Amino acid sequence: MVREAVRWLVSSLVLLFVVSALTFVLVSLAPGDAAKSILAGQTSTFTQDQYESMRALLGIDKPLHEQYWDWLTNLAHGSLGTDLFSGQQVTEVLAGRIGPSLSIILGTVLVSAVLGVGLGMLSAWRGGRLGRVVDAVSLLGFAVPNFWLALVLVELFAVRLTLFPAGGYTGLATDPAAWLASITLPILTLSAGAIAFVAKQTRDSMADVLSREFVTMLHARGLSPRTILVKHALRNASIPVVTMLGLLLVSLLSGTVLVESVFSIPGLGQQAVNASGSHNLPLIAGVAFYFTVVVIIANLLVDLSYRLLNPKVRGS
Repeated sequence: MVREAVRWLVSSLVLLFVVSALTFVLVSLAPGDAAKSILAGQTSTFTQDQYESMRALLGIDKPLHEQYWDWLTNLAHGSLGTDLFSGQQVTEVLAGRIGPSLSIILGTVLVSAVLGVGLGMLSAWRGGRLGRVVDAVSLLGFAVPNFWLALVLVELFAVRLTLFPAGGYTGLATDPAAWLASITLPILTLSAGAIAFVAKQTRDSMADVLSREFVTMLHARGLSPRTILVKHALRNASIPVVTMLGLLLVSLLSGTVLVESVFSIPGLGQQAVNASGSHNLPLIAGVAFYFTVVVIIANLLVDLSYRLLNPKVRGS
């Protein structure tokens, strides 16, 4: 157990290092920098001396490896650096952005898990026409672009029926009802394809388990179909489903970028887009750091789920 914990910690640190280093390299390869963005916002023309002075003031005149070392040093002291434009700590800038993004991501995973697993179980148990419907809906969910679906949902539920707001975000602590309304359309946008995908994975896993001999023995012992389906078959079929849910959570990190832009939600994805446009390296690195932490936590939860569901993994 200790060995597994050490291995997880080392792999997590390596992942953080690789992602953060790649972020610095990729941002440095993009044309332009924060100094030009700041000066362009202040005046239409600026001299080379003004440009060099601004670079020195921002600290981006240093070699890339020195900038990265400074960032790592700040990280070791619990800081993600300073926003090049506002002068605020990156942690303070991003503090209000985490809630909206996590609300959408976790809400989408929850909706996809509940509806997808339920539909997949029913499809595996009943089979026939319902199974073909799941396959058709899966293809449709993958074929429909998220941005198109988002616009359709806004037109239908926000403009015509006025059931939900077309954009914006309300915090959970401020107004729970308004918070739920503000994240409903983004969650529906992201979960449309995910529900069908989880349902298909659940149906295939359940169908494989239900065809095994121990299920026949359970029927012969007189157990009810519901007990066999939920208590025995689902537990044995759940590991592939848990894997898919973990992959879904990670994939939603990129999906939120588009959804937050369409619905004007002040989340990490929208912040990453704004920071990339202005070459705000500390903010970009901060968002990448938070996203990487989410990936690490998702992998940890999946691994813990394996141990709970499979005694062989728990004992290894």
